[in-house]
Parts: sequence; C-alpha cells; structure tokens
Amino acid sequence: METGLITEEAGHLLVVRDDERLGFVAWRKVVSSRTTHYWNMGIALLPEARGKGVGTEAQRQLVRYLFAHTLVMRIEADTQTDNIAEQRALEKAGFTREGVRRSVVFRDGRWRDGVKYSILRDDIDADASRD
Repeated sequence: METGLITEEAGHLLVVRDDERLGFVAWRKVVSSRTTHYWNMGIALLPEARGKGVGTEAQRQLVRYLFAHTLVMRIEADTQTDNIAEQRALEKAGFTREGVRRSVVFRDGRWRDGVKYSILRDDIDADASRD
C-alpha cells in the first residue's frame, strides 16, 4: 500500500527501539542544478529519548540507507547554534561542520543562527575501508 511516507522527493521514517516509538527522521530533495540534487535530513526525538545515543544511531542509519538506495553524493543537515547536543550527534554520525549561517531561523521572537553539516558518499567509503 502506498503511504506517501517515502517518495522521490522526500521521506519520513519512525525511530524505534523494540516496540517504543522515539521520534522520526525525515529527508527532502534539494535541487542544486538541472541534473543534480542532494538530500537535506533532520530528526525529531521525544525528550525522554535524547542524550542516549538514539539520535546519532538513527542519523547514521539514515545516511547509510540514503547512500545505499539513491545516487546522491551529498547529504546535509542543519541545526541551530545553541543545539550543542545535535551538533555532537551529527559529528558522531560522521558529518562535517561546514559553517554558520547567520539569522536563518526565527524562533521565540528573534532571529537565530544555524549550523550547516554535510556528509559525502566518499566519507562513508573511507570509513568502510578503515574497518
């Protein structure tokens, strides 16, 4: 049955441990040229699931899934500068911090800076060759 949760343009998957639903991961296509695109991904976890490595592992698995099932070279993720836990999770999952983007999100009455992360297919291949 077609649910619409995974399409050619985007996708959503639950993050689960045993039978417990802990949040979700999502990705969307970003077109960078007439013939090229990459994925931008994100995660949302319930508060009780945070700080236990669940987010790192879910993001690591999503990266492997997207590289295994699509031809993209690049996957991006964004977070706010004050979300140190997510920055650590992305770095543990193999992402590289690319830089700060100023005033990209309006939240709680003010503009906030964001941090751009990426991981390339070659980064995963390099990790596999070290094993």
